Amino acid sequence: MKNKTGNYRWTICALLFFGTTINYLDRQVLSLLHPVLEKEFGWTNSDYGTITAVFQLAYAFFMLLAGRFVDKLGVKKGYTIALIIWSIGAMIHAYAIEIGTVAANVLGVIGISGISVSVLGFIVARLVLGMGESANFPAAIKATAEYFPKKERALATGIFNSGSNIGAILAPLTVPWLAYHLGWQSSFIVIGALGFVWLIFWLYYYDTPLKQKRLSTEELQYIAHDTVYDKISEPYPEIKVNWLKLLTFRQTWAFTAGKFFTDGIWWFFLFWLPSYLTGQFNLTTTQITLPLTILYTMTMAGSIGGGWFPIYFINKGYSSYDGRMKAMFIIALFPLVVLLIQPFGYLSFWVPVILIGIGASAHQAWSANVYSTISDMFPKAAVASVAGIGGMAGGISGALMSVFVGRIFDHYKAIGDPKMGYTIVFTICALSYLLAWGIMKLLVPKMKIVRLEE
Repeated sequence: MKNKTGNYRWTICALLFFGTTINYLDRQVLSLLHPVLEKEFGWTNSDYGTITAVFQLAYAFFMLLAGRFVDKLGVKKGYTIALIIWSIGAMIHAYAIEIGTVAANVLGVIGISGISVSVLGFIVARLVLGMGESANFPAAIKATAEYFPKKERALATGIFNSGSNIGAILAPLTVPWLAYHLGWQSSFIVIGALGFVWLIFWLYYYDTPLKQKRLSTEELQYIAHDTVYDKISEPYPEIKVNWLKLLTFRQTWAFTAGKFFTDGIWWFFLFWLPSYLTGQFNLTTTQITLPLTILYTMTMAGSIGGGWFPIYFINKGYSSYDGRMKAMFIIALFPLVVLLIQPFGYLSFWVPVILIGIGASAHQAWSANVYSTISDMFPKAAVASVAGIGGMAGGISGALMSVFVGRIFDHYKAIGDPKMGYTIVFTICALSYLLAWGIMKLLVPKMKIVRLEE
Protein backbone atom coordinates (compact mmCIF):
# COMPACT_ATOMS: atom_id res chain seq x y z
CA MET A 1 0.00 0.00 0.00
CA LYS A 2 1.65 3.20 -1.14
CA ASN A 3 1.07 6.50 0.55
CA LYS A 4 0.24 9.45 -1.72
CA THR A 5 -2.03 11.18 0.74
CA GLY A 6 0.17 13.36 2.92
CA ASN A 7 3.35 13.50 4.94
CA TYR A 8 2.40 15.14 8.21
CA ARG A 9 3.80 12.17 10.10
CA TRP A 10 7.28 13.31 9.02
CA THR A 11 6.64 16.67 10.70
CA ILE A 12 6.15 14.72 13.92
CA CYS A 13 9.36 12.83 13.18
CA ALA A 14 11.14 16.18 12.79
CA LEU A 15 9.84 17.31 16.19
CA LEU A 16 11.15 14.11 17.77
CA PHE A 17 14.46 14.59 15.98
CA PHE A 18 15.00 18.07 17.41
CA GLY A 19 13.83 16.97 20.86
CA THR A 20 16.37 14.15 20.84
CA THR A 21 19.06 16.55 19.59
CA ILE A 22 18.50 18.81 22.60
CA ASN A 23 18.35 15.78 24.89
CA TYR A 24 21.84 14.71 23.82
CA LEU A 25 23.22 18.23 23.79
CA ASP A 26 22.28 18.58 27.44
CA ARG A 27 23.84 15.31 28.53
CA GLN A 28 27.02 15.82 26.47
CA VAL A 29 28.09 19.16 27.98
CA LEU A 30 29.70 17.54 31.03
CA SER A 31 31.84 15.10 29.04
CA LEU A 32 33.27 17.92 26.93
CA LEU A 33 34.05 19.99 30.03
CA HIS A 34 35.45 16.99 31.92
CA PRO A 35 39.12 17.86 31.19
CA VAL A 36 38.51 21.44 32.38
CA LEU A 37 36.55 20.45 35.48
CA GLU A 38 39.02 17.66 36.28
CA LYS A 39 41.80 20.22 36.57
CA GLU A 40 39.69 22.79 38.40
CA PHE A 41 38.33 20.41 41.01
CA GLY A 42 41.01 17.68 41.07
CA TRP A 43 38.72 14.83 40.06
CA THR A 44 39.98 11.28 39.51
CA ASN A 45 38.61 8.96 36.83
CA SER A 46 36.64 7.27 39.59
CA ASP A 47 35.07 10.60 40.62
CA TYR A 48 33.97 11.26 37.06
CA GLY A 49 32.79 7.67 36.69
CA THR A 50 30.66 8.06 39.83
CA ILE A 51 29.09 11.30 38.57
CA THR A 52 28.19 9.80 35.20
CA ALA A 53 26.98 6.58 36.86
CA VAL A 54 24.52 8.57 38.99
CA PHE A 55 23.05 10.08 35.82
CA GLN A 56 22.71 6.64 34.27
CA LEU A 57 21.15 5.08 37.37
CA ALA A 58 18.66 7.95 37.61
CA TYR A 59 18.02 7.58 33.88
CA ALA A 60 17.52 3.83 34.32
CA PHE A 61 15.20 3.97 37.32
CA PHE A 62 13.06 6.80 36.04
CA MET A 63 12.87 5.35 32.53
CA LEU A 64 10.94 2.45 33.99
CA LEU A 65 8.53 4.93 35.55
CA ALA A 66 8.64 7.21 32.51
CA GLY A 67 7.32 4.50 30.23
CA ARG A 68 4.29 4.02 32.44
CA PHE A 69 4.03 7.80 32.93
CA VAL A 70 3.89 8.41 29.16
CA ASP A 71 1.41 5.56 28.62
CA LYS A 72 -0.87 7.07 31.29
CA LEU A 73 -0.62 10.79 30.42
CA GLY A 74 -0.07 10.45 26.70
CA VAL A 75 2.88 11.57 24.62
CA LYS A 76 2.12 15.29 24.52
CA LYS A 77 1.78 15.90 28.26
CA GLY A 78 4.37 13.33 29.26
CA TYR A 79 7.06 14.70 26.95
CA THR A 80 6.30 18.28 28.00
CA ILE A 81 6.75 17.59 31.71
CA ALA A 82 9.90 15.56 31.09
CA LEU A 83 11.50 18.27 28.99
CA ILE A 84 10.88 20.94 31.61
CA ILE A 85 12.52 18.77 34.29
CA TRP A 86 15.56 17.87 32.20
CA SER A 87 16.10 21.44 30.99
CA ILE A 88 16.12 22.67 34.58
CA GLY A 89 18.48 19.82 35.47
CA ALA A 90 20.84 20.81 32.65
CA MET A 91 20.92 24.45 33.73
CA ILE A 92 21.56 23.83 37.44
CA HIS A 93 24.92 22.23 36.61
CA ALA A 94 26.14 25.82 36.50
CA TYR A 95 25.38 26.08 40.22
CA ALA A 96 26.92 22.73 41.18
CA ILE A 97 29.22 24.23 43.82
CA GLU A 98 26.36 25.99 45.59
CA ILE A 99 24.21 22.85 45.36
CA GLY A 100 27.11 20.70 46.56
CA THR A 101 27.67 22.95 49.58
CA VAL A 102 24.05 22.57 50.63
CA ALA A 103 24.15 18.81 50.02
CA ALA A 104 27.38 18.47 52.03
CA ASN A 105 25.80 20.31 54.97
CA VAL A 106 22.75 18.05 54.85
CA LEU A 107 24.90 14.92 54.68
CA GLY A 108 27.05 16.26 57.53
CA VAL A 109 23.99 16.54 59.76
CA ILE A 110 23.26 12.83 59.29
CA GLY A 111 26.92 11.88 59.73
CA ILE A 112 28.00 11.30 56.13
CA SER A 113 31.19 12.97 54.95
CA GLY A 114 34.18 12.46 52.67
CA ILE A 115 32.55 13.41 49.35
CA SER A 116 33.85 16.61 47.80
CA VAL A 117 31.49 19.54 47.33
CA SER A 118 32.03 19.62 43.55
CA VAL A 119 31.29 15.92 43.13
CA LEU A 120 28.16 16.22 45.27
CA GLY A 121 26.90 19.21 43.33
CA PHE A 122 27.32 17.54 39.97
CA ILE A 123 25.75 14.34 41.30
CA VAL A 124 22.58 16.26 42.26
CA ALA A 125 22.46 18.05 38.90
CA ARG A 126 22.98 14.79 36.98
CA LEU A 127 20.25 13.13 39.04
CA VAL A 128 17.69 15.76 37.99
CA LEU A 129 18.89 15.63 34.38
CA GLY A 130 18.64 11.83 34.26
CA MET A 131 15.17 11.89 35.80
CA GLY A 132 13.83 14.19 33.06
CA GLU A 133 15.78 12.78 30.12
CA SER A 134 14.56 9.26 30.88
CA ALA A 135 11.21 9.99 29.20
CA ASN A 136 12.63 11.06 25.84
CA PHE A 137 12.83 7.64 24.20
CA PRO A 138 9.67 6.08 25.68
CA ALA A 139 7.74 9.16 24.48
CA ALA A 140 9.42 9.25 21.07
CA ILE A 141 8.96 5.52 20.47
CA LYS A 142 5.30 5.75 21.43
CA ALA A 143 4.81 8.77 19.15
CA THR A 144 6.45 6.81 16.32
CA ALA A 145 4.14 3.85 16.96
CA GLU A 146 1.15 6.22 16.80
CA TYR A 147 2.17 8.05 13.62
CA PHE A 148 3.91 5.42 11.46
CA PRO A 149 2.97 2.03 9.99
CA LYS A 150 5.24 -0.82 11.02
CA LYS A 151 7.16 -0.80 7.77
CA GLU A 152 8.33 2.80 8.31
CA ARG A 153 8.95 2.75 12.05
CA ALA A 154 12.61 1.74 12.00
CA LEU A 155 13.32 4.47 9.44
CA ALA A 156 11.42 7.05 11.49
CA THR A 157 13.19 5.84 14.63
CA GLY A 158 16.53 6.02 12.84
CA ILE A 159 15.81 9.59 11.75
CA PHE A 160 14.74 10.91 15.15
CA ASN A 161 17.45 8.86 16.85
CA SER A 162 20.00 10.56 14.61
CA GLY A 163 19.22 13.64 16.67
CA SER A 164 21.48 12.06 19.27
CA ASN A 165 24.27 12.24 16.73
CA ILE A 166 23.49 15.84 15.82
CA GLY A 167 23.50 16.68 19.52
CA ALA A 168 26.86 14.98 19.88
CA ILE A 169 28.13 16.93 16.84
CA LEU A 170 26.82 20.32 17.94
CA ALA A 171 28.12 19.92 21.49
CA PRO A 172 31.87 20.02 20.63
CA LEU A 173 31.18 22.89 18.21
CA THR A 174 29.47 25.04 20.84
CA VAL A 175 30.41 23.97 24.36
CA PRO A 176 34.19 24.67 24.22
CA TRP A 177 33.51 28.06 22.59
CA LEU A 178 30.97 29.03 25.25
CA ALA A 179 33.24 27.81 28.04
CA TYR A 180 36.26 29.70 26.67
CA HIS A 181 34.47 33.01 26.10
CA LEU A 182 31.81 33.01 28.83
CA GLY A 183 32.97 30.44 31.39
CA TRP A 184 32.04 26.79 31.84
CA GLN A 185 28.87 27.69 33.73
CA SER A 186 27.45 29.45 30.65
CA SER A 187 27.64 26.25 28.62
CA PHE A 188 25.16 24.53 30.91
CA ILE A 189 22.81 27.52 31.07
CA VAL A 190 22.69 28.33 27.35
CA ILE A 191 22.41 24.73 26.16
CA GLY A 192 19.86 23.89 28.86
CA ALA A 193 17.62 26.80 27.86
CA LEU A 194 17.21 25.46 24.29
CA GLY A 195 14.63 22.97 25.48
CA PHE A 196 12.15 25.70 26.30
CA VAL A 197 12.38 27.00 22.72
CA TRP A 198 11.60 23.53 21.34
CA LEU A 199 8.66 23.22 23.74
CA ILE A 200 6.80 26.03 21.95
CA PHE A 201 6.79 24.06 18.68
CA TRP A 202 5.93 20.79 20.42
CA LEU A 203 2.84 22.21 22.10
CA TYR A 204 1.66 23.81 18.86
CA TYR A 205 2.21 20.96 16.39
CA TYR A 206 1.74 17.70 18.33
CA ASP A 207 -1.47 15.86 19.09
CA THR A 208 -2.58 12.24 18.84
CA PRO A 209 -3.42 11.16 15.27
CA LEU A 210 -7.16 10.95 15.92
CA LYS A 211 -7.18 14.53 17.26
CA GLN A 212 -4.67 15.90 14.76
CA LYS A 213 -6.49 18.34 12.46
CA ARG A 214 -3.46 18.59 10.14
CA LEU A 215 -3.59 14.85 9.36
CA SER A 216 -5.75 13.75 6.45
CA THR A 217 -8.10 10.78 6.70
CA GLU A 218 -6.13 9.06 3.94
CA GLU A 219 -2.84 9.43 5.80
CA LEU A 220 -4.47 8.18 9.00
CA GLN A 221 -5.66 5.11 7.12
CA TYR A 222 -2.17 4.55 5.72
CA ILE A 223 -0.65 4.81 9.20
CA ALA A 224 -3.00 2.22 10.66
CA HIS A 225 -3.31 -0.24 7.78
CA ASP A 226 -0.74 -2.79 9.02
CA THR A 227 -1.03 -2.28 12.75
CA VAL A 228 -2.64 -4.77 15.10
CA TYR A 229 -5.37 -3.38 17.41
CA ASP A 230 -5.68 -0.05 15.60
CA LYS A 231 -9.00 1.24 14.33
CA ILE A 232 -9.37 4.19 12.03
CA SER A 233 -12.70 5.72 13.00
CA GLU A 234 -12.63 5.40 16.79
CA PRO A 235 -10.09 5.64 19.65
CA TYR A 236 -7.63 2.82 20.17
CA PRO A 237 -9.01 0.02 22.38
CA GLU A 238 -8.38 0.31 26.08
CA ILE A 239 -5.83 -2.30 27.12
CA LYS A 240 -4.62 -2.48 30.69
CA VAL A 241 -0.85 -2.70 30.88
CA ASN A 242 0.56 -4.61 33.83
CA TRP A 243 4.32 -4.52 34.38
CA LEU A 244 4.39 -7.95 35.96
CA LYS A 245 2.52 -9.42 33.01
CA LEU A 246 4.91 -7.72 30.58
CA LEU A 247 7.77 -9.48 32.36
CA THR A 248 6.25 -12.87 31.53
CA PHE A 249 6.77 -12.37 27.80
CA ARG A 250 9.95 -13.47 26.07
CA GLN A 251 9.55 -10.50 23.75
CA THR A 252 10.04 -8.14 26.70
CA TRP A 253 13.20 -9.93 27.76
CA ALA A 254 14.54 -10.02 24.21
CA PHE A 255 14.28 -6.23 23.95
CA THR A 256 15.69 -5.82 27.46
CA ALA A 257 18.70 -7.99 26.61
CA GLY A 258 19.26 -6.04 23.41
CA LYS A 259 19.44 -2.84 25.45
CA PHE A 260 21.39 -4.15 28.45
CA PHE A 261 24.28 -5.63 26.50
CA THR A 262 24.74 -2.67 24.16
CA ASP A 263 23.66 0.60 25.80
CA GLY A 264 26.71 0.67 28.06
CA ILE A 265 28.88 0.77 24.94
CA TRP A 266 27.16 3.89 23.65
CA TRP A 267 27.44 5.57 27.06
CA PHE A 268 31.16 4.85 27.03
CA PHE A 269 31.54 6.37 23.57
CA LEU A 270 29.52 9.40 24.65
CA PHE A 271 31.02 10.16 28.04
CA TRP A 272 34.63 8.99 27.78
CA LEU A 273 35.79 9.83 24.24
CA PRO A 274 36.78 13.45 24.98
CA SER A 275 38.90 12.25 27.91
CA TYR A 276 40.38 9.45 25.76
CA LEU A 277 41.51 11.87 23.06
CA THR A 278 42.94 14.40 25.52
CA GLY A 279 44.56 11.77 27.75
CA GLN A 280 46.00 9.40 25.13
CA PHE A 281 46.92 11.90 22.41
CA ASN A 282 47.45 15.10 24.43
CA LEU A 283 44.82 17.01 22.45
CA THR A 284 43.34 20.15 23.98
CA THR A 285 39.62 20.71 24.51
CA THR A 286 39.43 22.81 21.34
CA GLN A 287 41.58 20.38 19.31
CA ILE A 288 39.13 17.51 19.86
CA THR A 289 36.31 19.48 18.22
CA LEU A 290 37.08 18.36 14.65
CA PRO A 291 37.64 14.63 15.35
CA LEU A 292 34.53 14.41 17.52
CA THR A 293 32.49 16.27 14.92
CA ILE A 294 33.62 13.84 12.20
CA LEU A 295 33.05 10.82 14.44
CA TYR A 296 29.50 11.76 15.37
CA THR A 297 28.73 12.79 11.79
CA MET A 298 29.57 9.21 10.84
CA THR A 299 27.02 7.95 13.36
CA MET A 300 24.24 9.80 11.53
CA ALA A 301 24.76 7.53 8.54
CA GLY A 302 24.49 4.53 10.83
CA SER A 303 21.29 5.75 12.43
CA ILE A 304 19.43 6.58 9.23
CA GLY A 305 20.95 3.75 7.18
CA GLY A 306 20.22 1.27 9.94
CA GLY A 307 16.62 2.44 10.00
CA TRP A 308 16.30 1.83 6.27
CA PHE A 309 18.18 -1.49 6.20
CA PRO A 310 15.39 -3.84 7.43
CA ILE A 311 13.02 -2.43 4.78
CA TYR A 312 15.18 -4.25 2.23
CA PHE A 313 14.38 -7.61 3.86
CA ILE A 314 10.74 -6.73 4.61
CA ASN A 315 10.23 -5.94 0.91
CA LYS A 316 11.56 -9.42 0.16
CA GLY A 317 8.71 -10.94 2.18
CA TYR A 318 10.14 -11.19 5.69
CA SER A 319 7.94 -10.18 8.64
CA SER A 320 8.94 -6.90 10.25
CA TYR A 321 10.67 -8.61 13.20
CA ASP A 322 12.39 -11.31 11.14
CA GLY A 323 13.65 -8.78 8.61
CA ARG A 324 14.85 -6.55 11.43
CA MET A 325 16.74 -9.38 13.13
CA LYS A 326 18.44 -10.28 9.86
CA ALA A 327 19.57 -6.67 9.47
CA MET A 328 20.67 -6.50 13.12
CA PHE A 329 22.95 -9.51 12.75
CA ILE A 330 24.83 -7.80 9.92
CA ILE A 331 24.95 -4.58 11.93
CA ALA A 332 26.39 -6.48 14.93
CA LEU A 333 29.44 -7.45 12.87
CA PHE A 334 30.65 -3.88 12.32
CA PRO A 335 31.74 -3.13 15.94
CA LEU A 336 34.39 -5.83 15.58
CA VAL A 337 36.61 -3.21 13.91
CA VAL A 338 37.05 -1.63 17.36
CA LEU A 339 39.44 -4.52 18.11
CA LEU A 340 41.92 -2.86 15.72
CA ILE A 341 42.25 0.34 17.77
CA GLN A 342 45.00 -0.77 20.11
CA PRO A 343 47.18 -2.55 17.50
CA PHE A 344 47.04 0.39 15.07
CA GLY A 345 46.03 3.39 17.18
CA TYR A 346 49.64 4.46 17.62
CA LEU A 347 49.78 5.55 13.96
CA SER A 348 47.54 8.58 14.50
CA PHE A 349 44.61 9.68 16.66
CA TRP A 350 42.55 9.52 13.45
CA VAL A 351 42.77 5.71 13.51
CA PRO A 352 40.74 5.30 16.70
CA VAL A 353 38.46 8.17 15.68
CA ILE A 354 37.48 6.41 12.43
CA LEU A 355 37.26 2.93 13.97
CA ILE A 356 35.21 4.16 16.93
CA GLY A 357 33.09 6.09 14.44
CA ILE A 358 32.28 2.83 12.67
CA GLY A 359 31.47 1.13 15.98
CA ALA A 360 29.32 4.05 17.15
CA SER A 361 27.55 4.14 13.77
CA ALA A 362 26.75 0.46 14.16
CA HIS A 363 25.33 1.17 17.61
CA GLN A 364 22.97 3.79 16.23
CA ALA A 365 21.87 1.43 13.47
CA TRP A 366 21.33 -1.25 16.12
CA SER A 367 19.43 1.17 18.35
CA ALA A 368 17.02 2.23 15.58
CA ASN A 369 16.09 -1.42 15.09
CA VAL A 370 16.08 -2.72 18.63
CA TYR A 371 13.59 0.00 19.61
CA SER A 372 11.40 -0.91 16.65
CA THR A 373 11.15 -4.54 17.80
CA ILE A 374 8.79 -3.29 20.53
CA SER A 375 6.19 -1.92 18.15
CA ASP A 376 6.65 -5.01 15.94
CA MET A 377 5.34 -7.25 18.69
CA PHE A 378 3.44 -5.16 21.26
CA PRO A 379 0.23 -3.09 21.01
CA LYS A 380 0.63 0.68 21.22
CA ALA A 381 -0.77 0.78 24.75
CA ALA A 382 2.30 -1.14 25.97
CA VAL A 383 5.02 0.38 23.79
CA ALA A 384 6.24 3.07 26.21
CA SER A 385 6.10 0.68 29.18
CA VAL A 386 8.21 -1.95 27.41
CA ALA A 387 10.58 0.79 26.22
CA GLY A 388 10.87 1.89 29.85
CA ILE A 389 11.71 -1.62 31.06
CA GLY A 390 14.40 -2.11 28.43
CA GLY A 391 15.61 1.46 28.86
CA MET A 392 16.05 0.87 32.57
CA ALA A 393 18.21 -2.16 31.77
CA GLY A 394 20.22 -0.04 29.35
CA GLY A 395 20.69 2.69 31.94
CA ILE A 396 21.89 0.17 34.53
CA SER A 397 24.28 -1.18 31.92
CA GLY A 398 25.59 2.34 31.34
CA ALA A 399 26.06 2.95 35.06
CA LEU A 400 27.93 -0.31 35.50
CA MET A 401 30.08 0.53 32.48
CA SER A 402 30.94 3.99 33.88
CA VAL A 403 31.94 2.65 37.29
CA PHE A 404 33.90 -0.21 35.70
CA VAL A 405 35.69 2.08 33.24
CA GLY A 406 36.60 4.63 35.92
CA ARG A 407 37.99 1.98 38.24
CA ILE A 408 39.88 0.02 35.56
CA PHE A 409 41.42 3.18 34.08
CA ASP A 410 42.60 4.33 37.51
CA HIS A 411 43.98 0.85 38.26
CA TYR A 412 46.06 0.54 35.10
CA LYS A 413 47.13 4.17 35.30
CA ALA A 414 48.44 3.51 38.81
CA ILE A 415 50.54 0.54 37.67
CA GLY A 416 51.87 2.45 34.66
CA ASP A 417 49.97 0.64 31.89
CA PRO A 418 46.97 2.86 30.95
CA LYS A 419 46.68 1.32 27.48
CA MET A 420 45.72 -2.06 28.93
CA GLY A 421 42.59 -0.51 30.43
CA TYR A 422 41.52 0.65 26.98
CA THR A 423 42.34 -2.75 25.46
CA ILE A 424 39.93 -4.42 27.87
CA VAL A 425 37.17 -1.86 27.35
CA PHE A 426 37.47 -1.83 23.55
CA THR A 427 37.25 -5.64 23.49
CA ILE A 428 33.96 -5.46 25.40
CA CYS A 429 32.70 -2.81 22.97
CA ALA A 430 33.51 -5.00 19.97
CA LEU A 431 31.84 -8.22 21.12
CA SER A 432 28.72 -7.03 22.95
CA TYR A 433 26.43 -6.69 19.92
CA LEU A 434 26.87 -10.25 18.72
CA LEU A 435 26.22 -11.45 22.26
CA ALA A 436 23.05 -9.34 22.47
CA TRP A 437 21.81 -10.57 19.08
CA GLY A 438 22.36 -14.20 20.04
CA ILE A 439 20.33 -13.81 23.24
CA MET A 440 17.51 -11.99 21.42
CA LYS A 441 17.37 -14.68 18.74
CA LEU A 442 17.34 -17.42 21.36
CA LEU A 443 14.44 -15.78 23.22
CA VAL A 444 12.34 -14.90 20.16
CA PRO A 445 13.43 -16.98 17.13
CA LYS A 446 10.50 -15.84 14.96
CA MET A 447 8.04 -12.96 15.09
CA LYS A 448 5.20 -13.50 17.52
CA ILE A 449 2.78 -10.70 18.35
CA VAL A 450 1.89 -10.21 22.03
CA ARG A 451 -1.82 -9.98 22.85
CA LEU A 452 -2.21 -8.51 26.31
CA GLU A 453 -5.93 -9.22 26.60
CA GLU A 454 -5.42 -12.98 26.35
